[in-house]
Amino acid sequence: MLWRRIEARSGGVPLSLSLVDKLGRVSWGLIALTTVIASIGLGMLYSAADGNMAPWASQQLIRFATGLAMLLGIGFINIRIWMRWAYVIYAVTLVALVSVEAFGFIGMGAQRWISFGWFQIQPSELMKIALILALARYFHRTILEDARRPLLLIAPILMVMAPTILVLRQPDLGTAAMLVLAAGAVFFVSGVAVRYFLVGGMLAASAVPIAWHFLREYQKERILMFLNPEADPLGAGYHILQSKIALGSGGLFGRGFMHGTQSHLNFLPEHQTDFIFTMLAEELGLVGALGLITLYLLLFAYGFAISLRSRNHFGRLLGIGLTTTLFLYVFINIAMVIGLVPVVGVPLPLVSYGGTAMMTVLGSLGLLTSIFVHRDEQIGRLRSEDLNR
Repeated sequence: MLWRRIEARSGGVPLSLSLVDKLGRVSWGLIALTTVIASIGLGMLYSAADGNMAPWASQQLIRFATGLAMLLGIGFINIRIWMRWAYVIYAVTLVALVSVEAFGFIGMGAQRWISFGWFQIQPSELMKIALILALARYFHRTILEDARRPLLLIAPILMVMAPTILVLRQPDLGTAAMLVLAAGAVFFVSGVAVRYFLVGGMLAASAVPIAWHFLREYQKERILMFLNPEADPLGAGYHILQSKIALGSGGLFGRGFMHGTQSHLNFLPEHQTDFIFTMLAEELGLVGALGLITLYLLLFAYGFAISLRSRNHFGRLLGIGLTTTLFLYVFINIAMVIGLVPVVGVPLPLVSYGGTAMMTVLGSLGLLTSIFVHRDEQIGRLRSEDLNR
């Protein structure tokens, strides 16, 4: 009798689902799409190693298999539990970011990782999920009128600023930008007035001259080379120039799988990580590149559809924030390798070689799966009249 009363208060929707029910509610289309994109990544890593699974493809395959199991495990956990632990997850990840300052080791010129012996983690990657969870928890009960009050925005702004400053100190400009932009999407969907975004944009623009003096020399060099890569074609501008050459040499249908000259003759730097899209475009051409972009667009469509289908505001905010993060991964990486933005070291999700980034992306998809599996859960949120606005 008590259980039925609880169900009645939740709109008649059961608060618990059996494992069989959850399996039936999983978006298998999303899982299949994820697997297809990851398979393309494995193929490109196989090609990057000149037709060998080692050292990259074999490790990536193990990570993807482990991450796929993690995805389903996360998806089966009730969305209420993720909301309940959101602040704790954020706090633990923030502590890990602080720990990087003291115990992190330096790799590729930046101090971003914490070593646990046989494996390493990059807390800044995990913060991409933790921050969205915390903001979704904060805003999920906020009515639209409250979201427009400046005082109520102080706490979430601080939640964004703290990890952003720590990430900038590593330094990692790309991840810091992703944190701010993804958080901005959650703010916008929560009903924060547009004027606050305009004020924030103007403050950020006015701070650029000051921020320039705090950038490291190589960061200044990247920005200057973005504006004019031909100024130092054999030095700072080498990466982006070689990337453009590889993109152009691929033509419409590409040079053929494993026949890319720029990557296999080692002209293309980091072709297994940051510049893997360039390698794909050289070998599979414009058709292959557009095919991969189409798959990503379908993935984003799934994410936004799942978010809008959720009957609770926490799920909507979380889903839109995570989908925006996935979009930023793809947009920044592709824009970077074709010369539209400075080189900032953002991987291509599910395709670039990398451990923490792979787990972060699959963890995000796991949370989207949880939102969809528990899409009928009702958690107190905006007033009913605000739902139809």
